[in-house]
Amino acid sequence: MQNFKALSTSRDRVGECPVWSAVEQALYWVDIEGKHIHRYDWHSKMQQTWNTDERVGCIACVASTEGCKRVIAAMETGIFDVELLPTRQTKSRLLAAIQYPIPNMRFNDGRCDSQGRFWVSTMCMDMVAAKQVGAVYCLDENGLGTPKAEGLITPNGMAFSPDGTSYYLSDSHPTVQKIWVFDFDAAASSIDNGREFVDMNAYAGRPDGAAVDVEGNYWICANDAGKIHQFSPAGELLNSLNVPVSKPSMCAFGGPAMTTLFVTSIQPAVAVGNEAGLSGAVFSVELNVKGQIEPCFSRFPANFSD
Repeated sequence: MQNFKALSTSRDRVGECPVWSAVEQALYWVDIEGKHIHRYDWHSKMQQTWNTDERVGCIACVASTEGCKRVIAAMETGIFDVELLPTRQTKSRLLAAIQYPIPNMRFNDGRCDSQGRFWVSTMCMDMVAAKQVGAVYCLDENGLGTPKAEGLITPNGMAFSPDGTSYYLSDSHPTVQKIWVFDFDAAASSIDNGREFVDMNAYAGRPDGAAVDVEGNYWICANDAGKIHQFSPAGELLNSLNVPVSKPSMCAFGGPAMTTLFVTSIQPAVAVGNEAGLSGAVFSVELNVKGQIEPCFSRFPANFSD
């Protein structure tokens, strides 16, 4: 097993969306079911935690965060600009509301593109129902607009290629377990020509959150299998890392040299093997691979006063 170490002091119920802030030299992530936003400072090794009123599916850092800790958070009722106060509380302002096609839905995965837009997905929280009501949206000056992709159950695995021409998306539901790649038009903020990139039914685990390195390789957490798979831009399996827990949820590159891989995890309903006490932690491992610096959000809706 690779030399993964537990980084966080918390053990999240559903740890997700690790985002490395290169400006702050800090890692942010969320606990969806715990309704928390966490921050780990690389230099002080200190972790901070803030409470939220709603589940937070995903976050993005905000450009020019000088003076306050601030993120964009896709929650249950919409996407919010969130100031992380010195206390454990937050101050939120609505950026864009969401109208779901059915009740019991929330935002799930999300990521900024290099133009500062926030791409987010939605899902029905009743996984057993397997409803194909999930969609992908893009937040910019025009708000959320209409879906960029629809008919998904549990959309996940968002990532962009280093050259900005490809967009990755997965559906991690057990009845699907596939990853697609789309042509990405940055100027038009559109995705097109979706085709199968990897059928994860052929590999261990369900496709969850993902990251792309500077060479264009796609790294995806294999939930339920305790692995992270590395695929080439052509969809060829290059490597599989063994994580100390069964449910890794999303990975992100960071650290001063961008060679640290951070991995969030989920606590299973029943502990598997010897992972008790470890599941729900954020893990890190040093690799000889460099990741991309995560873009910050900068495309605030026109009706929002920053």
